[in-house]
Amino acid sequence: MTAPLTPRPQPSNDAWQAPDPSGSLPPHTQEDGPGMRTELREAAVVTVGVALCGLLLGALWLWLAPHVPLIADAQAVYLKDTEGEQAVGVDGTFTLLGLAFGAVSAVVVFLWRRRGGVPLVVALAVGGLLGGLLAWRFGVWLGPTQDVAAHAKAVGKGVTFDAPLELKAKGALLAWPLAALIVHLGLTGLFGPRDPDPYFDSPYPPAP
Repeated sequence: MTAPLTPRPQPSNDAWQAPDPSGSLPPHTQEDGPGMRTELREAAVVTVGVALCGLLLGALWLWLAPHVPLIADAQAVYLKDTEGEQAVGVDGTFTLLGLAFGAVSAVVVFLWRRRGGVPLVVALAVGGLLGGLLAWRFGVWLGPTQDVAAHAKAVGKGVTFDAPLELKAKGALLAWPLAALIVHLGLTGLFGPRDPDPYFDSPYPPAP
């Protein structure tokens, strides 16, 4: 008498199989980022590096901005050209330089770390704002003295001299961080790495 054969287990055709008991995720869903500590360290480097570029912006601002001519007599100091637009040109020069520095810094940061990430974007914005503040104060410090009365007394009556460098439109300080954010987000959207398709090679079928 022959013992009954035990039937072989048949492979299940059920598409909704139980997940792997080991808890491991498919390769395309596993976390492959550099880690929060590394991202924060890179963000700190970007913040400091971008902010220090403000020294260059301040020097260029002083060099490229139009000079506001003043003249003094025995009573007071006056604008030599009362209808001149040099003061507007000073603010405009700072704004254009801020936009240019923001675009360049965004391109450099994107080429350095194409993955992007929230810490990197925040660092770019904060560094741009700090760089603009540093450029403003550094340009003023490099420029003509803020003591207009002493300067007028030193040059003498009737002699034209340059007014102190001033940034009257403080909104120009936002040109750098705004340009950096817009350019970086645009580059990331166009040329940044794409997220993997969650249904590509997935063991689970897509929902109907």
